[in-house]
Amino acid sequence: MKTPALRAAALAAAIVLAGCASPGPSRSPSKLLEAAAAGLQADTATPLNVAPDWWRSFNDAQLDALVERALAEQPNLQAAQARIARATAAAEAAGAKLLPSGMLSFDATRQRFTEHGIYPPPLAGGVYTTSNLQAGLQWELDFFGRHRAELNAALGAQRAAQADAAAARVLLASQVSRAYVLLARLQAQREVARQTLAQRESLLDLVRQRVRNGLDTNVELRQSEGGLPEARLQIAQLDEQIALARNQLAALTAQPPQALASLDARLAALQPLQLPGVLGADLLGRRADVVAARERVEAALQDVKAARTLFYPDVNLTAFVGLNAIGLDRLFESGSRQLGVGPAIRLPVFDTGRLRANLHGREAELDAAVLAYNNALLEAVREAADALASLQSLQQQRVEQAAAQESAEAAYRLAVQRYGAGLSSQLTVLSAEGPLLAQRRLAAELQARSLESQVALLRALGGGWQPDAGTASVAAR
Repeated sequence: MKTPALRAAALAAAIVLAGCASPGPSRSPSKLLEAAAAGLQADTATPLNVAPDWWRSFNDAQLDALVERALAEQPNLQAAQARIARATAAAEAAGAKLLPSGMLSFDATRQRFTEHGIYPPPLAGGVYTTSNLQAGLQWELDFFGRHRAELNAALGAQRAAQADAAAARVLLASQVSRAYVLLARLQAQREVARQTLAQRESLLDLVRQRVRNGLDTNVELRQSEGGLPEARLQIAQLDEQIALARNQLAALTAQPPQALASLDARLAALQPLQLPGVLGADLLGRRADVVAARERVEAALQDVKAARTLFYPDVNLTAFVGLNAIGLDRLFESGSRQLGVGPAIRLPVFDTGRLRANLHGREAELDAAVLAYNNALLEAVREAADALASLQSLQQQRVEQAAAQESAEAAYRLAVQRYGAGLSSQLTVLSAEGPLLAQRRLAAELQARSLESQVALLRALGGGWQPDAGTASVAAR
């Protein structure tokens, strides 16, 4: 009798071993881009520290109020907080799998027992109440680290959501600041257009005087009158753009469009920044979006690890204790006691195809996360380098433009004086007016571009975000 039993056991073991799933050969994931390869240097001689409330460097109380309202009321930021809460709940659920789970149950069923079943008389054919009171305990022993990997993946997703929310805050603050600078630029250009209109009205008065004195003809008069509608047209176009800019600011700060109808923004000099000569590797830890991308890589690595553990057996430990009886009156008698304890082992038999497909999918997600991180790093470096290059160029452009505008102002004043004295024609005045107006518009444009580039640099350098200890350690790896 022993021989058939041994043969059956050996056959069963062979079937199990043959049916156990194998993950197959492992493959190397995509490579993370190193900081040096992206153009970042290990150390910087003059690191630029950005304050968390960097927008205050504009010294504009209106801008401060707009940014703070946007950060408090914008629905996009509230949605980011909801995503953090969802990721936190997922992490809590993953952590719960590492702990034993217990359950307490009670049920009572009134039933008629069949006369042809396993129960003998007097139960057979009678109506009785079956009651059960039981406490159970189940613990899935994490021998191969599946639940630990799932927990680490969930925690990585939670940290990524937190970094995403920080990145959204920095982006929103920069959007409000740039929209405010845009409004200030448009209002400065409108002021130039208003000055142009006043200038042309003065010139028209001068022409009329000269016509009355017989020094000019109606040709010069018509030429001077034609410049006024053009100046008014420019003012009307700028008024439209100013209204649109105010609407944009209202939307960013979660206000109705009419709330900012009287907002008056003025170009103001930004506090000079200490510009770094090179971009340091600390940019990786300053940028919340780069840190979020790295956290997703770490989470994807843990997902791959968890997918590999699915090829290994599950070992569960279960135990229960309680009371069971036919008839509620006998439920709490000592003879109604029941208890049990024992392990349960589950093997992935003949499931290789599904498990390998799941593993390959996780590996593909890891590759995608690595490539997304590499792209985020390259984009962060490009944004910072572009902002630095623009600021350095704009500093020189503003110096040269100021000199050019001073010359144009002097030339226009001299042309008007000579025309009033009858020493030159109106054509000379009009010729001098064109470069002057262009320089005035260019001055406002360069000043606004300088402010926008400073905002872009502050955002590119992380916007003053400081990661906590967990995300800082991930960013440093």
